[in-house]
Amino acid sequence: MAIRPGEVHAVLGENGAGKSTLVKLLSGVARPDEGRRAIDGADYAPTSIGQARAAGVSTAFQELSLVPRLTVAENLLLPAVSSRWYWPERRSAIMRRAQAILDRWGVADIRPAAIVADLTLAQRQRVEIARALGHASRLLILDEPTAALPDTTWLFAQIRRVTAEGVGVLYISHRLSEVREICERATVLRNGESIGTVDLEGVDDNGIFAMMVGRGPANERRTRTDPPADGRVMIEARGLKGGLLRGVDLTLRAGEIIGVAGLEGQGQHELFRILGGASRLGSGEIRVGGQRAALGSPLRAQRTPPGIAFVPEERKTEGIFGNLTAAANIALPEFANRGWARLVNGRVERRLSAEPAERVSLAPRYLDFEVANLSGGNQQKVLLARALMTRAQILVLFDPARGVDVGTKQSIYAMMQRFAAQGGAILFYSSELSELVQLSTRCLVLYDGRIAAEVPRQAMSEERLLAAAHGAGEAPAAGRAGNGMRMAG
Repeated sequence: MAIRPGEVHAVLGENGAGKSTLVKLLSGVARPDEGRRAIDGADYAPTSIGQARAAGVSTAFQELSLVPRLTVAENLLLPAVSSRWYWPERRSAIMRRAQAILDRWGVADIRPAAIVADLTLAQRQRVEIARALGHASRLLILDEPTAALPDTTWLFAQIRRVTAEGVGVLYISHRLSEVREICERATVLRNGESIGTVDLEGVDDNGIFAMMVGRGPANERRTRTDPPADGRVMIEARGLKGGLLRGVDLTLRAGEIIGVAGLEGQGQHELFRILGGASRLGSGEIRVGGQRAALGSPLRAQRTPPGIAFVPEERKTEGIFGNLTAAANIALPEFANRGWARLVNGRVERRLSAEPAERVSLAPRYLDFEVANLSGGNQQKVLLARALMTRAQILVLFDPARGVDVGTKQSIYAMMQRFAAQGGAILFYSSELSELVQLSTRCLVLYDGRIAAEVPRQAMSEERLLAAAHGAGEAPAAGRAGNGMRMAG
């Protein structure tokens, strides 16, 4: 493949097609076994991120490379935080340099002195991108840059700015609508090989899908079955407050898939972490299976009948154990629930993990891989398989299909629908409105820490959800039978 100066060039392909490996080879993180890389015709063979930056190539990685316990300023300026080699620079001078970087790239809501771990995922994503922008004089590599961003406005403005200066941009995304908006050409990868480069104006989505998977696309929209009208109540929450939550009521019944929509920072993180046991409740009441529950940890949530399994937003830092195999990651709940010691080996882990792995369409050959070496989509399948391994009947999933390819999305959607059809209940947040419309039996829209609207399936559309997410929604009619939700306050 070849990227022209000032061009935004997409790389498309399923998870495992080789996109992340390509990024590592161009960024100096990994070395190729063979082949040639060149910039302006001259050999380009970096052996580190520093060497790549020196050549004008900078990357914003999908799995963020920020150091959580350092400040935004220190992360922006690494590896040389101080500009002096003989004496440390004053903290105030470091902060001024970092502020200049944030100002240059239009990041107005993040302080340079803030600790990265205290930022939202969207803010961390923008810090990662701003750092990459500052080092890219020849090529900017963006790996799933909008996976955690609420919209593309800021990012696309910065992309247009650097391409106007002649910088080429390599753009990797699973969202074809974004690719078509910002990219001129795309190279499609399949099984580690380049299938071809196309002008995006000359090919439709079906043609791209066929190149990606070697066949025509499957029908993405599945028929949703209605949950039983008398489904038993699995979770009932009243007056939930904590963090940005200002009072949320909800009822989740067996057989339901309830979607949650909302712009960044409306309380969705707190809601899901509280119900998953990962954050403490400020005030309010939660009943699980009809009994009042104190969900003080994810383990306690799993052990509160009928059981809650939580899949968090950040799989890398909060989900996977990267140096363990996929089988070991999936089988962990089984060992945690046993009250006696037993010897564990790979054979036992593989046997225990086979069935939940099959339910999420994780290929058996990946069970013996270290999870850190799997693609992002397969890592997500591992987390979902582990949630199923808990045998919990309630799944609380935060953006479960974020940053995965169309094939993996279909596997995740199918698992969710089977789980609900078998009597389970799912509460899930998605940053993609199309997913909410496709999967939800009803959708709750958060705005300013409260439920701004409850949209039933028959009235659901992306436009209506978007309007409600911007504060134009209305609370559901009071007293409507079976809605399980009312507007707080």
